[in-house]
Amino acid sequence: MYPEKQRSNWWYTLPILFGIIGGIIAYFAIRKDDRQKAKKCLYIGLVLFAIGIIVDLAVLTSGIAEEQFGVPGYWAAHVISNVCF
Repeated sequence: MYPEKQRSNWWYTLPILFGIIGGIIAYFAIRKDDRQKAKKCLYIGLVLFAIGIIVDLAVLTSGIAEEQFGVPGYWAAHVISNVCF
């Protein structure tokens, strides 16, 4: 096993800014030096990715996107795609 050394807390900014991709990059960059921090970076990226999907689905299904931006909601787009194809 590799000897562990403490890595900077600045590594947490990578998954915060770039989501799951940043978490994966941070994990592979620091996994040999600080395994715990590498796992936390990966988890942060996964959690922020999941939060993003939940927020996107909530906005699309609530009708806010359709009312304010003229974008059809999720269900409307789903129905249209089934009818047309």
